[in-house]
Amino acid sequence: MTSRTRNVAIASLLVVLVGLGTGLVAYYVGFPTSAFFADEGPDELRFVPADATLVAFGNVHEIMTSGVRERARRALPRLTGGQEQFRAETGIDVGTDIDRVVACLSRPGADAPAAGLVLARGRFDAVKIESLMRDRGATVVDYRDVRLITGAASSAHPGGLSLGFIEPGLVAVGSQALVRSAIDLKHGGRGITTNDDIMNRVRSLDAGDAWVVGRFEALSSQANLPRGLAAQLLPITWVSATAHLNGGLQGVLRAETSDEASATTLRDLVRGFLAFAKLKAGSRPEIQTLVQSVNLGGTGNTVTLSFSLPLEIFDLIGAAMGDDIVKPR
Repeated sequence: MTSRTRNVAIASLLVVLVGLGTGLVAYYVGFPTSAFFADEGPDELRFVPADATLVAFGNVHEIMTSGVRERARRALPRLTGGQEQFRAETGIDVGTDIDRVVACLSRPGADAPAAGLVLARGRFDAVKIESLMRDRGATVVDYRDVRLITGAASSAHPGGLSLGFIEPGLVAVGSQALVRSAIDLKHGGRGITTNDDIMNRVRSLDAGDAWVVGRFEALSSQANLPRGLAAQLLPITWVSATAHLNGGLQGVLRAETSDEASATTLRDLVRGFLAFAKLKAGSRPEIQTLVQSVNLGGTGNTVTLSFSLPLEIFDLIGAAMGDDIVKPR
């Protein structure tokens, strides 16, 4: 393994670790999580449909003001583009308008692409947002007691991005079908809090600045994993992750497999990768520190990875990505 390949492999592992913990909600997040996390999770879950395959929570204030985000922004500047696109389409500034979010993915049919919904709690100027979206070609209809604003179709949102203010200080943004579903749940019905598969896993989480729980196929379909890697990971059924940002990035990732034999195989695979990475780190103490910060565990059909990454790790990511761009293949 060449130095360049090793660096990119380590950086890729870091991106996976960070992405599972914060990736789905990195663009949207508010106040300390503990203030809003009850045994049943944040209150916004009641607007998430029961058939959602993945749910996540993000805390904007802690994430947007953290040293982790600042270092990650410098190392991976392309990750910040989503915030600008979101503000251009909706008039909502993630950094100043939003306190916290709950997000979900749902697949309406076996052959249909996954659709997303974000429920954002914060401070919004509804009149200004509607006017801006109208100027950009949006249509507005009254759906039950909510103004449903749907933007013009785009490559990112072929059906148009929809937005509705479900209650004061709470906006739903996503596919029109999911925004309508959230509005329906305002008036009652079966939401995600009646889905024991999801909720039992949510209750088991250590509340952090960000967390995600979902079926593995829902996450892997969004991650565009290489076909060979995806095939190797197929025995994974559920994934969850929590992340804390406090002078660095600490978190726990948990994968559940279809049986104990698959979990043993997965633990052996991860253990081998970590040993190989440690061996190849050579005289690079920062990479040694990185690999040693990851602890493998789990019993039965569960595999866990806990990690504690210092802020300096993100400088390593940036350097590794820079090597990938500059050095010839």
